[in-house]
Amino acid sequence: MEPILQLTNISKRFPGVQALDGVHFDICPGEVHALVGENGAGKSTMIKIISGVHRPDSGEIRIDGQPVEFNNPREATERGIATIYQELSLYPELTVAENIFMGHAPSSQVGPFRKINWGEMFDRAQEILASLNIHDMDVRRKVGSLSVGNRQRVEIAKALSINARILIMDEPTASLTEADVERLFEIVRLLRERGVGIIYISHRLQEVFELGDRVTVLRDGQYIDTKPVSETTEDELISMMVGRTIDNLFPKLPSEVREPVLEVRDLRRRPSVRGVSMQVRAGEIVGLAGLVGSGRSELAQTIFGITPAQSGEIFVNGQKVEIKTPAQAVKLGIAYVPEDRGTQGLIKEMTIRENVSMAVLPELARGGFIDFAREKTLAQEAIQQLNIRATSVQQIVAKLSGGNQQKVVVSKWLASKPRLLIMDEPTRGIDVGAKAEIHRLMSELAVQGIAILMISSELPEILGMSDRILVMREGRLVAEFSRDEATQENIAAAMMSAQMENNHLVMERSAR
Repeated sequence: MEPILQLTNISKRFPGVQALDGVHFDICPGEVHALVGENGAGKSTMIKIISGVHRPDSGEIRIDGQPVEFNNPREATERGIATIYQELSLYPELTVAENIFMGHAPSSQVGPFRKINWGEMFDRAQEILASLNIHDMDVRRKVGSLSVGNRQRVEIAKALSINARILIMDEPTASLTEADVERLFEIVRLLRERGVGIIYISHRLQEVFELGDRVTVLRDGQYIDTKPVSETTEDELISMMVGRTIDNLFPKLPSEVREPVLEVRDLRRRPSVRGVSMQVRAGEIVGLAGLVGSGRSELAQTIFGITPAQSGEIFVNGQKVEIKTPAQAVKLGIAYVPEDRGTQGLIKEMTIRENVSMAVLPELARGGFIDFAREKTLAQEAIQQLNIRATSVQQIVAKLSGGNQQKVVVSKWLASKPRLLIMDEPTRGIDVGAKAEIHRLMSELAVQGIAILMISSELPEILGMSDRILVMREGRLVAEFSRDEATQENIAAAMMSAQMENNHLVMERSAR
């Protein structure tokens, strides 16, 4: 089958960075072609070239065998290319139908003006959604009131409204619930059957094997290989992505579990935290599992004082404390790496130096002035300890890859020398090499005696890194497993079942 789109020998350079160097890629009708690589491998630059955001410095783009040049995204759209970025580009105050037909609403000429045909627009929007087996969405509803999953479906419908032949999906499942992920997969398969070529970018390799027909690997801006998904393995892809074999993605080291650092008793914060009792001990990694909406992140935010507890007790190192603000939590030796590093963990417009020191500025100040030499030394130590890939401590954080941004967040809190480190989705949206490095760091911190509470939606991560696993559902802890007895099946059952047939519902064990 002839490709719809071909990229040959594409190169692109930005100041100080060779983003792409002689890259090849093609996609055929009705194919899901996965694009994988570490953060900074060049994936984003490549899809921006395909979608007309950037122009390549050299190389050739062909559509249906004919050379093309895109000067802007509109020209790519006119050739049937649509892109759904991780950060959705919708207008929250406009309706579903208005977003779907933004820029090309059905209209008629009335004298010197054009008048939007609202009835036709609503009808056609409903037809497009129905063609995706979406029958429960009101096209007159404002997009801002929709869930993330439904907003993503609006983006897909928007692509179909321009008769897209090539759909680029950049980390489409990063913020979705498990149910939304399944619905997305159904839509992807439906579009493939209709002959749409789909470029699918994801750090979750299991998605590549579930959906992909072929997979292309980029590394450091260079083309490595393209293979049929059926003829490769996860280990082989990882090796191609990072340029080395990662023998152990979950390098869990044995550590001495000692006295409790954190204990909470009957902790409540309506509506999401409903009577939680648990302990986290020094030298222990406690994994907290649960479906999206189970109350995991809300529990972390209550412990850290972002949303203070309405009732219940908190003990730190055996002493009863009140935590009403994050500042109080930090003074007690608690650090919190949030789920959303972009808006909650970093100030991306500032430098690595400024971000790393943010939690300990009072310690770096003399007479009300920051000691920049000490601040620089702190940042240099963080870069070395966490292997942050950056040009210098003065590099703007927004210019770093996702994995290196996550390392900056972690280093910021390590600077405060915490006793308890709460990590909410510590490896979300980062590549497999950076994941292994974060996991190694977590294990080393536990060996040093730091207590770690790790929240994760990835069961392999929970199983691979935890000494003990707690499961939340509907704001309550509903199960506890030791490392030896935990399996994906019994954790998943606890996450989803209304009732359990085993005795792990008895959570008093966690307070022993």
